[in-house]
Amino acid sequence: MEAQIDAQTNTQIDQLLNHAKTIAIIGVSNKPERDSFKVAQYLKAHGYQILAINPLLQEQTILGEPCYASLSEAKQQSGMEIDIVDCFRKADDIPPIVSEAITVGAKAVWMQLEITNQDAAAQARSAGLAVVMNRCTKIEHKRLHNITN
Repeated sequence: MEAQIDAQTNTQIDQLLNHAKTIAIIGVSNKPERDSFKVAQYLKAHGYQILAINPLLQEQTILGEPCYASLSEAKQQSGMEIDIVDCFRKADDIPPIVSEAITVGAKAVWMQLEITNQDAAAQARSAGLAVVMNRCTKIEHKRLHNITN
């Protein structure tokens, strides 16, 4: 599935990435070969505070950051506002993530490449959250800043 490219979406993405400080990464892995790890590493290296969310890795750290079981736990323990919830989960797992994102006051839900859930997107938008689907935060950040490597 190819990501839909349009000026309005690009503008929204640019605004999200330019204003975000904290990105919660749902489904982040502690395995360096995994895309979620690579994206988290890239975002951290480019100045974003990352919140690692993976209930299976609850007692570990990823990239020197504590790993939380949920968005609620991350918000409570870190005390940080969550700007973007970056989802590395299958489409069927997105609705409860959106519900929790709304509860913790996140500003946006971002579904990674090949992940779309129209019902969850509608729920997020109706609660005032921005929504990005089928796009990669790392790829979009590189596009925004003309980074080629």
